[in-house]
Amino acid sequence: MNLLPEFGKLLLILGILFVVIGLFLMLGPKIPLLGKLPGDFMVRRGNFTLYFPLATSILLSIVLTLIFFIFRK
Repeated sequence: MNLLPEFGKLLLILGILFVVIGLFLMLGPKIPLLGKLPGDFMVRRGNFTLYFPLATSILLSIVLTLIFFIFRK
């Protein structure tokens, strides 16, 4: 059984994923409201800061689910 083509597909998908993540990290701060949605919680107490982007995580999950659904078909 030749696994080389499957390994090639995996590497290609991982490469595309890394490019998308890199673009998101570069352009993320320029996207308005990203990380500042209602439902993103920030707690500051002294030297401790907790940031929990709940609404942003849900929005990102919905967008990624739709993208993966479209490409699966």
